Amino acid sequence: MRSLTLSTKHLQQMIAHVDSRAPLEACGLLAGKDSQVKTVIEVTNQAQSPARFVMEPIEQLHAFEWIDSQDLELVAIFHSHPAGPETVSPTDIADSAYDVVQIVLSRADNAWRARGFWIENGAYTEVALKFSNPP
Repeated sequence: MRSLTLSTKHLQQMIAHVDSRAPLEACGLLAGKDSQVKTVIEVTNQAQSPARFVMEPIEQLHAFEWIDSQDLELVAIFHSHPAGPETVSPTDIADSAYDVVQIVLSRADNAWRARGFWIENGAYTEVALKFSNPP
């Protein structure tokens, strides 16, 4: 995947979620179709850690069921790195279990920044995030 398109509203929702949980990592799912995000789904970080996320299993299962019921697909997973880095970590690479874009939100100079990555075969490449206003 070369790019993922989401609205500025989706970005604002992700930032509000991760900011409200800082300094712990926060996480969630993005549902959509054809590399276009339609919905942000916030999920509890069961790890309650500043350096790791583990999605709460029942919430994740319910989110997957909802995505299927809406005839959507999982297009991305997002999580925060409140203290950095701006890229995926070795733990993110090792724990990656889905062939979807991984969005990392990191904070620098009191502002959140989002970057997308594709993880495959123990390596990652950056994926362009394209922001639009909602239709």
